[in-house]
Amino acid sequence: MEDASNERFISHAVPWEVAIKVSLGKLHLQVGYEVIFPGVLEANGFHMLPARLEHYRGLMTLHRHHGDPFDRLMISQAKTEGLTIVTCDKEFPAYGVPLLW
Repeated sequence: MEDASNERFISHAVPWEVAIKVSLGKLHLQVGYEVIFPGVLEANGFHMLPARLEHYRGLMTLHRHHGDPFDRLMISQAKTEGLTIVTCDKEFPAYGVPLLW
């Protein structure tokens, strides 16, 4: 991830899920949401991965190893785009997507 020659993407599901968790009081950010999205991400070389119909189509064929809709979308995006996911979530390996962590 530290290799500057690698492209870094963030799923549009991430700021969506963060906004929901902040609004429910389940997540407290040390800096403002508007500072992180897009400021901190862009400053660290991340690009927003645009939503594509292929990502949603991929959801129809995913096994139900994981029930979280945001995580399932990120898995579908990674499979569709050939990307590696950075996570320590124990459910992700069952999907056979490349993982880093």
